[in-house]
Amino acid sequence: MKKRLSHIVLLGILYSLSSCSTKIVSTNYYNINKNKLLVIEQSYKALYKTKPFSAAFTDRLLQTVSVELITDSLTYIYEMGVDEPRLLDTLSQYGYQAKPIYYLIKNMQSISCAWINNFDYYVNDHQHRLVLISIKPKLIRYLLSPPKYYILAYFDRAQSFDEKGRLLDGKRVKRLRQLNGQTYRKITDRICFTIAEKYR
Repeated sequence: MKKRLSHIVLLGILYSLSSCSTKIVSTNYYNINKNKLLVIEQSYKALYKTKPFSAAFTDRLLQTVSVELITDSLTYIYEMGVDEPRLLDTLSQYGYQAKPIYYLIKNMQSISCAWINNFDYYVNDHQHRLVLISIKPKLIRYLLSPPKYYILAYFDRAQSFDEKGRLLDGKRVKRLRQLNGQTYRKITDRICFTIAEKYR
């Protein structure tokens, strides 16, 4: 019985250490990379306005990228090596700004950004849009701890948060707002984060 109890206590300690480590690394990651993250967010927003798309790395070494190209009638998904010539050719074929998107993808690759996309949400029946950026930092993985993704949400305007820094539905509402089923926490008035097992 004592042996079993000690195992339970040990697992609890390891879980707590893993959780704290993840949060510390996440905060440090943002502080170190916030300037490049801002460039990625702003570049993506500008490029998305001209023609919508998303991008995600599909391999552990971030050498293969999947681009989702959204046209008026259909959505096309292509997966290829980042430095393959056909990436630029494919983007140009569908009328995208090929080189700026390539530079965006290279910036993502340089800071382990696994995915970028727009996300629609509603406030009082009015549609708004934010940018989601998913990163997989190199974290210490403790026993029974799955890999974690650090997901940033970039809003266009200041948001409301509770006393614990959790994202709320509005200034006069105490209900938590969730994005893709995740609760987000404050970094700045318009940027917040969550930690998830899936990158999107």
